[in-house]
Amino acid sequence: MIRSLFTGRTGMTGQQLQLDTIANNLANVNTAGFKKSRTQFEDLYYQEIRAMGTETADGGRVPSGIQVGLGVRPTSVQKIFTQGSIVETGNDLDWAIEGNGFYKIVRDGQDYFTRAGAFSLNAEGNVVTQNGDRLQPEFTVPQGTISLGINNNGLLTAKDAQQQVLATVQITLHSFINPGGLRSSGANLFQETPASGAPTEANPGNDGLGTIQQRFSEVSNVDVTEELVNMIITQRAYEVNSKSVQTADKLLEVANTLVR
Repeated sequence: MIRSLFTGRTGMTGQQLQLDTIANNLANVNTAGFKKSRTQFEDLYYQEIRAMGTETADGGRVPSGIQVGLGVRPTSVQKIFTQGSIVETGNDLDWAIEGNGFYKIVRDGQDYFTRAGAFSLNAEGNVVTQNGDRLQPEFTVPQGTISLGINNNGLLTAKDAQQQVLATVQITLHSFINPGGLRSSGANLFQETPASGAPTEANPGNDGLGTIQQRFSEVSNVDVTEELVNMIITQRAYEVNSKSVQTADKLLEVANTLVR
């Protein structure tokens, strides 16, 4: 009974983390470039009361033995980098990535990576994120620029009123062997880790990277219906784990009355 109290606690703790993950997914359902997370679990150590294959008194062997599980624990909260829906915005500085890849930006001297291609211009004419972080490679829009265009392969061009080319730059994308190993840093940004591997840089459309779609934005890949179903399952799982704790407590209460 004491064992079941602790086992039920691990189940409740695990389902609480699952609910936290679902809540974060739903909270970011309208966040551009957001990637949903999934909680992974594993069962804990088993207490072996009777080993499999133990020899019996008459020379036979126990076929299955007795092992009692001690609960569950979360092993990871993994980012799922499936493609989000791409919607048209009409804004020249909205660049959705269709396929694999990340933009590289610099914040406080450190490299970050993002799928959110909603850019703007700062006071100096640099292409920046909504938080003012500069896109890499940096590009300063020249004076007299009337239009900015970027093709599917990442060539960014600034033109004047006569459609003369004032400046160009090649925008590159970055890929990782294990994008699920990237560290989420908030603000739609990710950081390289030893688990993700080093980034590989290439032009859009090359080396397995996606292409850039101008005047489009990639929305969150969260499926609200799926998350709501998972929330119901999590709620029920939490309830049944709490019931096991309550039942064990009642059995302990009965055992205590026997002592009296």
